[in-house]
Amino acid sequence: MEAATRVRLDVAYDGTDFSGWAAQPDRRTVAGVITEMLTRVVGVGQVTGLTVAGRTDAGVHATGQVCHVDVAAAGWRELQDSLVRRLAGLLPPDVRVRAVTEVPAEFDARFSATFRRYEYRVTDARHGAEPLRRYDTLAWPRPLELAALNAAAAGLVGEHDFAAYCRRKEHATTIRAITRLDWRRDPDGTLVATVQADAFCQAMVRSLVGAMLAAGDGRRPVEWAAGLLTLRERSSEVTVAPAHGLTLVEVGYPTEPAEFARRAEATRRLRLPAAS
Repeated sequence: MEAATRVRLDVAYDGTDFSGWAAQPDRRTVAGVITEMLTRVVGVGQVTGLTVAGRTDAGVHATGQVCHVDVAAAGWRELQDSLVRRLAGLLPPDVRVRAVTEVPAEFDARFSATFRRYEYRVTDARHGAEPLRRYDTLAWPRPLELAALNAAAAGLVGEHDFAAYCRRKEHATTIRAITRLDWRRDPDGTLVATVQADAFCQAMVRSLVGAMLAAGDGRRPVEWAAGLLTLRERSSEVTVAPAHGLTLVEVGYPTEPAEFARRAEATRRLRLPAAS
């Protein structure tokens, strides 16, 4: 490909009918659909390197996903003012590219990110989830106590080894730094968990939610969720909450473009346990 321009895409999608973000043979994925439509607009071989901030699992939604691609410079000059509109006419209704922005070549949607923030929606209403929210809100069969949910959450904030809550991958660390984890009850009665960290390992957020829900409905003491942090392997006692309640709402990046490369370099370094 000729000289390329790096472009940031801000993306939203309803994950219900997708087999996750990552492209898979014979599966409908967000990455597959976006790549197909970008290629249709810009041309075969003119778009490369689709890289996402967070590879969401099947059924997980996003309102604030970020990815980047490298677009042939000539094609970008021609299409930069019309690309969002063109994609809106081609993409299926369950995925939208909300903005396209030229960024420095050092920008990396995955490694330059400083945080990812998710929300998980749960209703404990006796009638279940409202029909218009059934695809993004979990209906919980037991009453939930907001104070208990927040007490369980408090013990999980900070940098810990979250092995009990992660699907371990070879040569990958399960140490993460959670900077925010709290619950609120909205005026309509829906409970919303907000969780923010530098990064998450696979199924970590839904596992944390599953543990906190057990405390929130009284089946476990509020200290139980934090007590699992002493484990060095996944806990069979933790139930992974269903995917459809989870939405990626924001990805953060350095405010100064000069910091993109520095942040990416730091993120690529393997996080290791502190020496004891």
